[in-house]
Amino acid sequence: MNQTKTVWVTGASSGLGLHTAMALRDAGWTVIAGARSFTEPGEKDGMHLLPLDVTSEESVISFCDQALKISPWVSALVQCAGMLVLGSCEETSLEEYQRVMNTNFLGMVRMNRQVLPIMRAQKDGRIVMYSSINGLMGIPFQNAYTASKHAIEGYAEGLQMEVRPFGIQVMLVEPGDHRSGSEKYRPHAAKMGPESPYAAAYESTTAKIHHDETHGSDPDRLGRKVARILERKRMPFRRRIASPDQHLAVYLHKFLPARWNEGILRSYYIRKEKR
Repeated sequence: MNQTKTVWVTGASSGLGLHTAMALRDAGWTVIAGARSFTEPGEKDGMHLLPLDVTSEESVISFCDQALKISPWVSALVQCAGMLVLGSCEETSLEEYQRVMNTNFLGMVRMNRQVLPIMRAQKDGRIVMYSSINGLMGIPFQNAYTASKHAIEGYAEGLQMEVRPFGIQVMLVEPGDHRSGSEKYRPHAAKMGPESPYAAAYESTTAKIHHDETHGSDPDRLGRKVARILERKRMPFRRRIASPDQHLAVYLHKFLPARWNEGILRSYYIRKEKR
């Protein structure tokens, strides 16, 4: 890897993106951080900040152009930008599905389309895409997010096969619940309400999701793990960073019959109604 150690980080204003960017900065990387909330180019806390809306082709191109003026070498691209919408499959609108997919999945596609020619010319580069435990298994009422993360998983497999001959490595990071993020990136579907036929199950599930995230793992620890992996000569293709019970849930999902998995997950998220 080139000794300049320059990394682009998307979604770097909050959540896992911010913690990852700070960990990379502390590990000696030149961090060029992008986020929608960065309205003007600048420097803060030892990082270069650039405006970036991954849903806009124009914004992505502008970010890349400005980043290359800071450093002409791109050692790594770490993609953390994301959002979710909580709601039932039936009552989540197509616009809400499109908004999540456009940010979580197509946002990565846009960034990769811009950085790949640069990395091919360098004959070197690393692309890290933040997926999720939900890229491996679904849970109720988080379906748009789950669909976007499953898309990332499949896309990354094909991407790695295509770019390996050019010296480019790809890694999926699959976090479990971590204490991070902002509620503004976790809106509820507009049609969800007390009158919904799913209201009781939805209330139970969202309460459990909120509890698990509030009591989740340390996001700084995740950032440091990613920073250490980026220093390796060879990155693993997948790196799951989660609590032991979440690792267990993934293994059970892989090996148990589908109906058993459904029963386990449903009983965890949806409390039984009293009769």
